[in-house]
Amino acid sequence: MGWTYILECADGSPYVGSTVDLERRVGEHDAGVGAAYTRRRRPVRLVWSAQYASIEEAFRYEKQIQGWRRAKREALIRGEFELLPQLASRARRG
Repeated sequence: MGWTYILECADGSPYVGSTVDLERRVGEHDAGVGAAYTRRRRPVRLVWSAQYASIEEAFRYEKQIQGWRRAKREALIRGEFELLPQLASRARRG
C-alpha cells in the first residue's frame, strides 16, 4: 500500500510526495526531517492525499502530478476532477 500526497508549505508553494506511512511522513516534513524543500518552508499542511495498492503506483502518480501546472494541481486539491482534462499541459496561446 502507498500514498501520494500534496503539502502546502508556509510560503504557499506545493510539495508532492509519496510514502507508505502518510501520518509519519507528514510529521517528518513538519518536524524538518523530511525533504530539504519542505525543511526550509515549514510549517506544512496536508491538503490532498490518495491511497494506492502499492508504493510503486503511488510513486508513479507523484511523478505525474509533479509535471502538472499549478492550476491543475489546485483543481485536484479542490476535488474538481471534471476540470483535470481541460487543464492538461498544452502550449500557451497568444
